[in-house]
Amino acid sequence: MTATLKTESPRMPKGKTNGPTFKRNIGIMAHIDAGKTTVTERVLFLTQKIHKTGEVHDGAATMDYLEEEQKRGITIQSAATTCFWNSHEVNIIDTPGHVDFTVEVERSLRVLDGAVAVFDAKNGVEAQSETVWRQANRYKVPRVCFINKMDKIGANFEFAMGTIRERLGANPIAIQMPVGTEADFEGFVDLVRMRYITFPEGGDGREYYEGEVPEEHMEKALEYRHTMIEAAAEADDELLDLFLEDEEISEEMIMIGLRKASLSMAVTLVMAGSALKNKGVRFVMDAVIDYLPAPVEIADVEGSVPRTTDAATRKPSIEDPVSVMAFKTIAEPTGDLTFVRVYSGKLEKGSRLLNPRTGKYERIGRLVKIHANKREATDMIPAGDIAAVIGLKNTVTGDTLCDPDNPIALAAIEFPPAVISMSLEPESGQDRDKLSEIIGRMCREDPSFRAVTVEETGQLIISGMGELHLEVMVGRIKNDHKCNVVTGRPKVTFKQRLKKNLSTEARYIRQSGGSGQFAVVHVKFEYDPELDGFEFVDGIKGGSVPKEYIKAVGFGLNTFFKSGGHSGIPFVSCRTTLFDGKAHDVDSSDKSFEAAGILAFRQAVENNNTVLLEPFMKVEVSVPEDYLGAVVGDLNSRRGEVSDVATQGDLRVVRAMVPIAEMFAYSSALRGATKGRGQYSMELAEYRDVPEGLAKKMREENA
Repeated sequence: MTATLKTESPRMPKGKTNGPTFKRNIGIMAHIDAGKTTVTERVLFLTQKIHKTGEVHDGAATMDYLEEEQKRGITIQSAATTCFWNSHEVNIIDTPGHVDFTVEVERSLRVLDGAVAVFDAKNGVEAQSETVWRQANRYKVPRVCFINKMDKIGANFEFAMGTIRERLGANPIAIQMPVGTEADFEGFVDLVRMRYITFPEGGDGREYYEGEVPEEHMEKALEYRHTMIEAAAEADDELLDLFLEDEEISEEMIMIGLRKASLSMAVTLVMAGSALKNKGVRFVMDAVIDYLPAPVEIADVEGSVPRTTDAATRKPSIEDPVSVMAFKTIAEPTGDLTFVRVYSGKLEKGSRLLNPRTGKYERIGRLVKIHANKREATDMIPAGDIAAVIGLKNTVTGDTLCDPDNPIALAAIEFPPAVISMSLEPESGQDRDKLSEIIGRMCREDPSFRAVTVEETGQLIISGMGELHLEVMVGRIKNDHKCNVVTGRPKVTFKQRLKKNLSTEARYIRQSGGSGQFAVVHVKFEYDPELDGFEFVDGIKGGSVPKEYIKAVGFGLNTFFKSGGHSGIPFVSCRTTLFDGKAHDVDSSDKSFEAAGILAFRQAVENNNTVLLEPFMKVEVSVPEDYLGAVVGDLNSRRGEVSDVATQGDLRVVRAMVPIAEMFAYSSALRGATKGRGQYSMELAEYRDVPEGLAKKMREENA
């Protein structure tokens, strides 16, 4: 077989190269250790953004520039860069894989148009893979998949494809068929062009050999190709007619059908390779261009007219009024660095935009394009692009900036609740103000990191998504900000609900000379597990409570709901209905009805009418079979419920639901029980009732 050495991509773009069609905004997402950052590093090298690749295991990856990332060998903070591939401008965001930093994936996917999902060829879909996949589904982000580490012992392409189908509910369609696995991984068959692609030994990823498909692989390749064309035909009527009539189908028509199927998310296209060995990443970039959307191809962005309930939309066009979303903030001494996605119009240096959340204006000072921790100044960012603004005063993650004459508030980014807390104080009393400033900056940067000072004790409590999250944040306070601190034992973030439904009559009547305060309210309280948070229903008929006071009652009820009253434990899933009441012509006021609302809720929780809830984590542990019994037994002893034990290569995967209160220091316990050979991941699944005996003990500890 004769093969030709090549460096150019098989398909080059046609026409002009400076229009908005020639742009992509993509994220690299996956489970921890699947190879996301290595893939990004190879992309930067192939696009000549860097001239030497740095390895994650050496702490030298370009996109992992934080000290904590280099020390731990994991991505903690999403990092952005811009590169060019075949005359296309590609904005890339490399996201973390650990569940404790899932908020970084959430806000990145909110502003991206497409994503590359990376999977380990041996392990297939892992726990965090499911999390990020659900996030991408929520934001309707088309994806292509890269089955990485095909040279790894135990690599199995069809197994990995199967886990995508079974665990993610996706429709994976291979556009490449790998040839060989583990040490024998040679390359793949390009199923669109039916060409055999291999790579020079020790190559840098730019060069590849292309030749005829070997006879021994032809039959299997044709099977894969038939499945691929069938999937493409279902998205394109013309292609479907040709397919049903068994007519000749051109490469271009197949690509058009695959692109339509990919953009509609009817299929997820799958490739294979080894990023570490420089095999296949260049073809992932080709697929990004060929099968993921340009900014002009996404749907009009939806929002609302500020201070109204009217809907509003913006086209992804430079001609529409400007609308921008801030999706990430890095607090710096010279002014916050705010990452933004421009959805419509153009963001210009010196312009004055409205922030609908605050009602205030922001002056756009310095605009920069980002490459990890390096910046390049620019004067204008057009619709469809991602960049950063330096020096915004009152804009935080999730805020919209828009044309003051044509305002729009885009749908905000939702962040999960914190599940774990710990106390924090400076080693030296003179560092207290410094620590307060550091915490403020870190809260602006990371919306999943929270901090509150307990008024009664003056103690600072920080909260986050898991032990590692808080550990990293404390490490940054000590190392990046040079402030030594002392931490307390981690605590679980509990919630509570009403035990039974009831109605209360609250009478807030005060008389102390002059005008008094008078408010009587009748409120019905209901626990509804389907309800996300708090709901206030105006059930007043006949005007027993004047209209101007009804809103104040709802505000008072919501205040108690969020604060948790004396216990300080927030409530969940509560519907409150104001159905009767009384007012006084002189003594009633907003303040008195707000106080009556608080009193009504306080009465509803009396006589032990609450149930404590604790966060349960979905835990996935991968261990060799020899240690399976010890791991299952340990999880059971932690009040865990093992739901599934699956075989994954030569490992057993245990899936369980375990309360986070029982998972403190689990990494050390697992390491000891499996001699360092076990791995685990976990994510918040739900809140469950705490058994009564334990609840009493936990309330005392939480007080």
